[in-house]
Order: sequence, then structure tokens, then C-alpha cells
Amino acid sequence: MRPSWDDYFMEIAEVVATRSTCLRRQVGAILVKDKHILATGYNGVPTGLEHCEVCGCLRQKFNVPSGERHELCRGLHAEQNAIIQCAVHGISMVGATLYSTTQPCILCSKMLINAGVKQIVFQGAYPDDLSLRILKEAGIELQATKNDVLEHNVSELDGASGLKK
Repeated sequence: MRPSWDDYFMEIAEVVATRSTCLRRQVGAILVKDKHILATGYNGVPTGLEHCEVCGCLRQKFNVPSGERHELCRGLHAEQNAIIQCAVHGISMVGATLYSTTQPCILCSKMLINAGVKQIVFQGAYPDDLSLRILKEAGIELQATKNDVLEHNVSELDGASGLKK
């Protein structure tokens, strides 16, 4: 059976995630506009640096919970790498859709807002309700592809999360 566009692009994001070098979470993201892929990204260290499997993970060493103390990570998030790829190649993201295997964090959400992304489709929850709040405030359409994300605790977001199935 032929997949929907959303399923198609999310499956590609899942394959992109397999390139991740993070020891804790493998995330893939793709930016799409007019049904064409603009860029892909996965989480991992900057180009040319040793991967965490070689030098270790500070976040693991200090038992830092997911969603906290991003400055203690050598890696970039998948969304950040996709944005950087567009910048390196001179590709505008204005009006694009981001497909990500995980809900963007607050840092990535702020970047996506300023890059002009208009829709975010994601499948895995991330412990960062503030990101959902600012994405909703910015008018970005959010679409969770799995029911477990919709059950994620978003009740503190003034009654509505802005998520749709």
C-alpha cells in the first residue's frame, strides 16, 4: 500500500536517525517544502570531533535527565543539523515542514520559529512542555503521529496543547 506523504517523510526521518552517534537517543529530522526534501539531520557531534562512544558522554557521567542542561552535550540536535544544512547550502526554510522522530526541544523550537518553519510533524514525546507552548504561540501547526505523544502531559498548556492527530 502506498504510504501517505506524512508516513513517507516520517519513515525517511526514521532512517536518518540510524546515522545518529548519540549514546542516549537517536533522532532524525528532515525539512520538507512542497513535497521535496530540503535537508536532513541527525543528532551527533560537530564535524571532525570524536564521537561520544570514543570520548564518553558528560550527560551520562553526571546523570543529567533528558531535556535538561543542553550545554553539557557535545552533540547537536537533529533539527539543528537540518537547519545548518539548509544554511550551508543556501536553502530557505520559510514555509517548510519539519518531520522529526522526537518532539523538538525549546532550543530547536526557537530556531525553527525564526527559520520560518510552519508545521512540525513528530512522533516521540520529549520532556519539554515550554517548547510546545512557544510553538503554539508562534502559530506553528503541530502534528503528533503516535497516540503516546498525545497522552504526554500537556495539561499545563492553558487547556490546549495545539497538537492534532
